[in-house]
Amino acid sequence: MTIVRVEPGGGTRGPHVETGPQTQAEETAEVPGALPEALTGFVGYLLRRVFARFAACSDGPEDGSRDFLVLDALTGGDWASQLDLAERLGINRTLMVGVVDRLEGRGQVLRTRNPDNRRQYILSLTDEGRSAVEAGRRAVAERDARLTAALTPEQVPRLNTLLARLLPPGAQDLVRGTGHLVAQAHHRLRRLGDEKLAGTGLRVRHYGPLSLLATSGPCPQQRLAQELAISGPATSQLVDELVAGGMVHRGRDPHDRRRHALELTELGHTQLKRVAHAVGLLAAETAELLGPGGEDELRTLLGRLLEPAHPGAAEATATARRD
Repeated sequence: MTIVRVEPGGGTRGPHVETGPQTQAEETAEVPGALPEALTGFVGYLLRRVFARFAACSDGPEDGSRDFLVLDALTGGDWASQLDLAERLGINRTLMVGVVDRLEGRGQVLRTRNPDNRRQYILSLTDEGRSAVEAGRRAVAERDARLTAALTPEQVPRLNTLLARLLPPGAQDLVRGTGHLVAQAHHRLRRLGDEKLAGTGLRVRHYGPLSLLATSGPCPQQRLAQELAISGPATSQLVDELVAGGMVHRGRDPHDRRRHALELTELGHTQLKRVAHAVGLLAAETAELLGPGGEDELRTLLGRLLEPAHPGAAEATATARRD
């Protein structure tokens, strides 16, 4: 999740995200270029691209990001359960223990046993913690202003409203700032999509390469990277996963026998149908969360945010909306 580093003296550092190999790779996988037309109609895909762009502007460690989000959530009052707050904010329970340990060590949070349930801790914000939150919020506002410069002053709060609808109801009032909301919404949609593929060995991220290979026929890996607008190493990781799963075969390029080309296997075509079905279900669920007209509106706003790095993104999302 995207937040800022809260230093012991109240200073801040740039935004970062929840850790993990996949999340860390997302920060460097996306590259400038035309976005694949087949994917621009999906809010989840556009959110991933915006998330990667925002994360690329970060300069602080991810643990400080969680620290700020917890402090900010506590400004509304004491929290009766440390684990409940972790669940609301989407922070792993083990990681949450480390967050609270750091905040308590800095004197920014007070942790006491819950008299009604001795297995739980009540979290309270101290004066030192409030000072850190104030400094952090200023840094967040400044960064968000830079990242959303392509939007009008009226569009920014509307974007935030739509993004909040993609979060669980219990988290919607706890997360503030465009960067935070983009990260939280991206992570939630990814989880919802991957849950629909549980037990298949597939992930939502496999839809892009599988669908492009299905329409492009034998395709060199370099071309696949260009069409997906992702880096060479990120493409290699995806292709390795698909080859290991028996969905893609590395053969010879019929147009140039000196290089390899990628082609879907029979299993690959079958698995593409499965992941496409899951992506369709996720798109329908996303549209329902956003409400009437919300999906088209959010797609347009995300396209505007992507325009600087991906010329034509705004027009591409508008075309996807009309289709």
